[in-house]
Amino acid sequence: MPNTLTRLGGPARVLPLQDGTAEAKPAPLFASRRQIHPKSVKGRYRRIKTWLGIALLALFVLLPWLRWDRGPGIADQAVLFDLGEQRFYLFGLELWPQHIYYMTGAMILAAVGLFLATSVAGRVWCGFTCPQTVWTDLYVWVEKLTEGDRGDRIRLDRQPWTADKIARKTVKHAAWVLIALVTGASGIFYLADAPTLTAEMLRFEAPELAVWSILIVAGSTYLMAGFMREQMCLHACPWPRIQVAMIDEDSKVVTYQEWRGEGRAPLRKTQSDADRKAEGKGDCIDCGQCVHVCPTGIDIRDGLQMDCIGCGLCVDACNDVMVRIGKPADLILFDTGAAQAAKAVGAEPPGTSWLRPRTIVYVLIMVVVTGLMGIGLLMKPSADIAILRDRAPLFVRLADGRVQNAYTVKISNMTRTERSYRLTMGGLDDARLAVAGESGEADALTLTAPPSGVATYRVYARLPETDRTPASTPVTFDVRTEGGGARHDSVFLAP
Repeated sequence: MPNTLTRLGGPARVLPLQDGTAEAKPAPLFASRRQIHPKSVKGRYRRIKTWLGIALLALFVLLPWLRWDRGPGIADQAVLFDLGEQRFYLFGLELWPQHIYYMTGAMILAAVGLFLATSVAGRVWCGFTCPQTVWTDLYVWVEKLTEGDRGDRIRLDRQPWTADKIARKTVKHAAWVLIALVTGASGIFYLADAPTLTAEMLRFEAPELAVWSILIVAGSTYLMAGFMREQMCLHACPWPRIQVAMIDEDSKVVTYQEWRGEGRAPLRKTQSDADRKAEGKGDCIDCGQCVHVCPTGIDIRDGLQMDCIGCGLCVDACNDVMVRIGKPADLILFDTGAAQAAKAVGAEPPGTSWLRPRTIVYVLIMVVVTGLMGIGLLMKPSADIAILRDRAPLFVRLADGRVQNAYTVKISNMTRTERSYRLTMGGLDDARLAVAGESGEADALTLTAPPSGVATYRVYARLPETDRTPASTPVTFDVRTEGGGARHDSVFLAP
């Protein structure tokens, strides 16, 4: 008998040849995708997912249409990332590009909040609020309406192409495309005024960039929620690999109570509970419902797995079966590893501890970052100044012997009214300032900036040259107005 060869792809398949010998062919390196058709289920966690998904989808679609009066000439969309004006409007808050550190703070809060949620309750973000989960749930709901539940969809896929199958598939994909287009438009509405862009699209006058952006977002939604689905969670998303560092024995995760369910075996009508227990059978009747409802197609009875998104649908499915066969609920439940270890030996499980070193650290980080962002918003200046010193030439010697340096001064007026600013330069007592194109010079200049705009000036700093004049002197430009001011450090060069 020929030996079986082993290669990188696993054990080889031995195939007989016509002359009686055998040819070894390696197994494929990659397994083909197994189509997952999650079954619908009713229960507590299904209701939570449904209503939370509706709320999140409604918030995403309707938020760009919410108005916020900011006065004449200013965008009145409540939440708007105005790329043209380089402004971010969030209700009563207006952020400029200089305030990018607030975005950094928001990202830190989001990351640490995700760490905290995972440490406390596993992958609840993935199972309930992740956009991939929310949109996939919506697409599966449409699929159920057009093609039926799990069994109907499986049978439909196996059937030959008939008029009924073509009609069902056409309606499903048309609904998917419509949802994708609404998603794409809603996403772009956060970057442009929603009513204005909608009117332009209806008149076929929308900018080409906006149209292509909508189509790209729509195409991504259609592919990821309609076809990739669990593949995004299993292979594309990095979070399953990171979560193992966040979860410990006190984290509440979806858990199969192996000590109660094993050994699993089908339930016979003539078998009593006492007979089943005497035969060493557990409460699990091996019905497979927990697998059928799982969006990623895993078997939670095999233990906590990286592919589990913590949605709790297997809990609902198992509880429904336990009620129907007269067994206690929660054979599958959200529980901690420490509690399960205690229950397995008949001990009293420890209480849930939310306050643990890692959760305390996460909460403290969030409190500190939130506090710093709050203080920053309260002290946010109404003006900003940017100074760029000319480098060619580094300095100019005037006819009267003085040394001149040139600077480009940009003043950002973050208020709704035109303002005048007093510009001074500290560090050189004898220096005089002048504006290019204007006659006269002074110790301080009065510069104006338009409302919610940026004014640019070319400013000359002139200094009488003496034996004590250093080659490089640090200077500070100071801009002041009645609403506050800003400072900017620079340098003055001399021969």
